[in-house]
Amino acid sequence: MGFKKYLIGLLILWSNLAWAQNATIRGFVYEKNSGEPMSYIMVVLQGADMGVQTDINGYFSIPQVRPGTYQLVTTTMGYDTALVSVTVSGNEMITQKLYINILPRTLKDATVSAHQQEKISKINAGTTTITPREIKLLPSSGGEPDIAQYLQVVPGVIFTGDQGGQLYIRGGSPVQTGILLDGVTIYNPIHSIGLYSVFETDAIRNVDVQSAGFGAQYGNRTGAIMDIRTKDGNKNRLSGKLSLSPIMARAMLEGPLVKPKKEGAASVSFLLSAKHSYLESTSKSLYGSLGEPFKSGLPYSFTDLYGKVTVSGDNGSKLNVFGFNFDDNARVLDPITKSEKANFDWKATGGGTTFVVTPGNSATLISGRFAYSKYDIAAQESGAAISKDTGRRSSIKGFEGAVDFTSFLPNYSMIKYGLEVSGLNTTLNYVNAANILTELNRNNTTAALYAVFRKNFGSKLIVEPSIRMQYYSSLSKLSPEPRLGIKYNAMPSLRFKAAAGLYSQNIISTKSDRDIVNFFNGFLLSPDQTITDLDGKTVPTNLQTAYHLLGGVEVDIKDVEINIEPWYKNFTRNIELNRVKRTNNDADFISGYGSAYGLDLSVKYSKNRVFIYSSASYQKIVYTTLVAQSIIETPTEQSYPPPFDRRFNMNLVGSYAAGKKKDLEISLRYNLGSPFPFTQTQGFYENPNILQNGINTNYLQTNGSIGIFYANDINGGRLSWYHRLDLSIKKRFEITEHNNLETSFTITNAYNRNNIFYVERTQNVRVYQLPLFPSINVTWNF
Repeated sequence: MGFKKYLIGLLILWSNLAWAQNATIRGFVYEKNSGEPMSYIMVVLQGADMGVQTDINGYFSIPQVRPGTYQLVTTTMGYDTALVSVTVSGNEMITQKLYINILPRTLKDATVSAHQQEKISKINAGTTTITPREIKLLPSSGGEPDIAQYLQVVPGVIFTGDQGGQLYIRGGSPVQTGILLDGVTIYNPIHSIGLYSVFETDAIRNVDVQSAGFGAQYGNRTGAIMDIRTKDGNKNRLSGKLSLSPIMARAMLEGPLVKPKKEGAASVSFLLSAKHSYLESTSKSLYGSLGEPFKSGLPYSFTDLYGKVTVSGDNGSKLNVFGFNFDDNARVLDPITKSEKANFDWKATGGGTTFVVTPGNSATLISGRFAYSKYDIAAQESGAAISKDTGRRSSIKGFEGAVDFTSFLPNYSMIKYGLEVSGLNTTLNYVNAANILTELNRNNTTAALYAVFRKNFGSKLIVEPSIRMQYYSSLSKLSPEPRLGIKYNAMPSLRFKAAAGLYSQNIISTKSDRDIVNFFNGFLLSPDQTITDLDGKTVPTNLQTAYHLLGGVEVDIKDVEINIEPWYKNFTRNIELNRVKRTNNDADFISGYGSAYGLDLSVKYSKNRVFIYSSASYQKIVYTTLVAQSIIETPTEQSYPPPFDRRFNMNLVGSYAAGKKKDLEISLRYNLGSPFPFTQTQGFYENPNILQNGINTNYLQTNGSIGIFYANDINGGRLSWYHRLDLSIKKRFEITEHNNLETSFTITNAYNRNNIFYVERTQNVRVYQLPLFPSINVTWNF
């Protein structure tokens, strides 16, 4: 630890000496009414031709400012302009807070200029930033806006269904995507009714989706990253909202526990949110006349609780303490009798703290986090009692901590570095198709050092190399992971970008790539036992590994923004459960591989009252592993498309704000997707379970279970094309300055398309996604 402290001290000293001959202007940008930090907006020092973008905490630092008097200016879309005069006399540290107000109408010239500067000063390869305002532009299924619905229109994201659906980002499975809530990992954040997540929309500050080529500040994932940051809570007044719809009730409350004595002074604030779904009851009583599946009740329920307290200092430093409890239950019904076939229940709990420190004599921002979380899931067939020998159970629990240092350099450049440590325990109990019981319990501690350096060469070239050194203790494996991002601004309206990197992770999924529908989302750490590849050779490491390649071009044509990104991911090692295990002596795991490539296009138009967004994606995904068509056949190597290999996907979103006060909003979303693959059924047989019961099995009198003969080609068939139109109209009624009532009417699947969900194999019955689904929502904002 002494060496680490010494190294960190040297890095801070180096950062300070790099611009010690001139002044540094640092500070934070806040939204004036609530005191919330304003992330990722431009701060410009007029008169010095210098500027910087705020970080996630609203922090900025402009180094090497020569003596003189300047105007410090900041603005962003939908807000006014903050302008403060700053006089620099010499080698000093100047701290300045800036406050901006929400405007009923946008200051076009200033905000467009700030937005343009952001596009030419950051690489943004494979990155999509989402705000609550954008989430609410979509027609919300059930009238409830949610990040899970907005992610479905992000280029490269594939959503597998309204019921039990999961999000797959550019060829990666859900376990290969890291979901972070204020820097803390959240497992399985999408509810069983796949239209909703565990996150409260109005508690979100912003979401960064890193779909490929992400930097070294993120680790232990080989696919993608979704980084969600929540608000601190209103520092100036008590505010919140109450929302009611046929699907759920939501409530959020935020406000000061200790008000600031003056603008920018110390304060303590809180934020609480809760939502509960009663869909299983209301789907019968309110929607039963529409037929199935409403008549039998949609068998999904969930409850999400989140709380946060923020202590803010007058110099911008702050401490957050938070906790969460997410609970979900789903039942699988027989498509004919509507009786319960299986029950799934999962719960995620946890809590922790994050902090931001601004040292008095340094422009370096220090931030960090420490948290503990636990995720449990259980599945049981036909309501039998759960024991070690029946059903399926999985859990993942542990701690994670990190300290990060960020220093801003001249001309929008930056250096960021940090240390991360985590410890996890995973368990898994299940019985496979051959009735072989598997019980696994794993522990691991990981540690990582990373550094990211962004250098802007004038206004033309940006280069961002980064390196991550990830150590996995249980495997005694150090994984060096270099990454690189580049952007070339040929002209302000034409920009080229690229990114690449190496990635690893030691968390694997319990899901099977043969499953079209599977509510059982369990997790397991990579094993320390010997694992062989498909040729029977021992793999050099039990880590899952991958590399990414990403290109792109950004084009602005007046008010139209166009983004094109070709991408490639090679999953060089996929560690997975051995699903062709026949006896207790067979290995629990095998190592396969896969690859994915695609091309994503997005077009955005936003001006005055009109917002139009369209995205189109083409992708091809191929996995290779050992498969067997039944428990009596010899496993063979096979390449196949996984169930989420939707080759073509298109989304069109439109929104129009009507009325003098723009208080009437009409919006639509249309989605078109090519068929998902599935494994066809060849026939059935009776399985007497001889492998489990031994040679004394009386197969003449014993009733065995139904076995399935699958087609030779895994996922060799395709379902039908998917398409759906959603419509909504929303009206806002102003009551007082801080009180308004919002009502919305939404129709999901407006023309009642029968989009196939899956085919129940043993009964050959088609099960469909949600049919025509109207809903009314009322929200009181105060």
